[in-house]
Amino acid sequence: KIGDRTNANQIVELMNSGGEFLVLESLPGTLCGCVYLKCDGERAYFGMLSIDPARQGRGLGRQLIDAVEARARARGCRFMDIHIVNLREELPAYYRRFGYVEQGTLPFSDPDRASRPCHFIVMSKPL
Repeated sequence: KIGDRTNANQIVELMNSGGEFLVLESLPGTLCGCVYLKCDGERAYFGMLSIDPARQGRGLGRQLIDAVEARARARGCRFMDIHIVNLREELPAYYRRFGYVEQGTLPFSDPDRASRPCHFIVMSKPL
């Protein structure tokens, strides 16, 4: 990876395009994790799931996944999609535990920022 994963301008663009970020705090102002959600008709997408490394392994990722799935269901979505970078070899098994199944691949969105060739693995599940 070259540089930061995202920046403030990209976050604002995602929010302005109909997406939202769910934030998990341990105490007010103490960020533990966050996840991006965008609903589009019957399909929803979540991405950018991130947990503070010092707090990983405590079920916080599961809490955020449960929260985005519940929010998408409440908005009438019937399916959830995620895109994971194939270089993160542990991620398909992680998301399979939540019922996600590989559906195919997509080209990496910004190959110039990748340190080596990669692509997205598309995973989905019914809500």
